[in-house]
Amino acid sequence: MSGEIFSALRQALHEEEAVVSATVVSGELLGAKFLVFEDGRTVGSLGSSELDAAVRADAETFLKSGEAAIRSYHLSDGRNVEVFLEAHLPPRHLVVIGAVHIAIPLVAMAKELGYRTTVIDAREFFATRERFPHADQLIVAWPDEALAQIKITPQTDIVILAHDEKFEDPALHVALRSRAGYIGAIGSRKTSEQRLERLRRAGFSEQELSRIHAPIGIDIGAKTPAEIAVSILAEIIAVRRGRIGQPLRPAKTSPAAVSGDGG
Repeated sequence: MSGEIFSALRQALHEEEAVVSATVVSGELLGAKFLVFEDGRTVGSLGSSELDAAVRADAETFLKSGEAAIRSYHLSDGRNVEVFLEAHLPPRHLVVIGAVHIAIPLVAMAKELGYRTTVIDAREFFATRERFPHADQLIVAWPDEALAQIKITPQTDIVILAHDEKFEDPALHVALRSRAGYIGAIGSRKTSEQRLERLRRAGFSEQELSRIHAPIGIDIGAKTPAEIAVSILAEIIAVRRGRIGQPLRPAKTSPAAVSGDGG
């Protein structure tokens, strides 16, 4: 790996920037390296502007999936080139607005999934180390002010559990203007619709509002704080993987339906 490529990749990892590295693994361009950053910047070259452009286009998929694979490219001059593409993504970052009961198991479970976790609440008697021993960061501040201190990227998932419009609305204003990969807010369908109406009045478009997952979580019949935390994390995973939470097996059928004696 050239000094320029190595230095750029090391800096990206240090600054938690998402980047795809590409290395030619066959043919006369063997060993050529190229970096594609999330913001479109590039470093290096694979020895062909045509190949660089093709890899740059494919890098977007890898930045979303976080995967690695070998891709084959057929160039206009007749050459076939194989390139190993690998995404280097920063850790997922779960930002929880509202240090409520549900947030406690949510943060603990997120840590098990490899998340860096931040809990924000303006009420210092809720956002305590005793309540959140697993949190990487506790911020006692108004949510919108705290979010302004955080680097929000597509690897950031924002969960709003505040149950209070004076906390959640300013936070959503910041979140919707960010590149957060997931934005979810707790509340009933009626509460969620009222929230959307306030945001419409504040000037947000329907496309922007469609980014909000509310009521938050996948419907698994959750009742307890821990169960609700599971449903929230399940939805975040589904969104990240491009799924919609489909069941893994079909619903049970009745004996009558199976036997054909339905009437």
